[in-house]
Amino acid sequence: MKTLPLEITPGELRRRLDVGEEIRLIDVREPREYETARIEGGELIPMRGIPAALLKLRAESMHATLVVYCHHGVRSLNVVHWLREQGVESCQSLAGGIDAWSRLIDPSVPRY
Repeated sequence: MKTLPLEITPGELRRRLDVGEEIRLIDVREPREYETARIEGGELIPMRGIPAALLKLRAESMHATLVVYCHHGVRSLNVVHWLREQGVESCQSLAGGIDAWSRLIDPSVPRY
């Protein structure tokens, strides 16, 4: 299996979702951020909770690409680096985070 790039653009994520690729959206923001804006289908696992969710995420990555996102893409990139260090290769960070998703793909997602 070839190694995925660390980041995925909002446009590429939209394309892959549209063709039905198995994608698991992981939102690593805080609960109050999640209440403000979310990407449909994303699961909230705040960054501090990722280590406790490692076994679950590793299992999910066996049949789906994990796409991790935050507000602007910094926290999610850190999470992807950490997951890969733990042997979870099938994961990517959403470049620009939910803010870029809102600007470029789905303006119905509130910006904050």
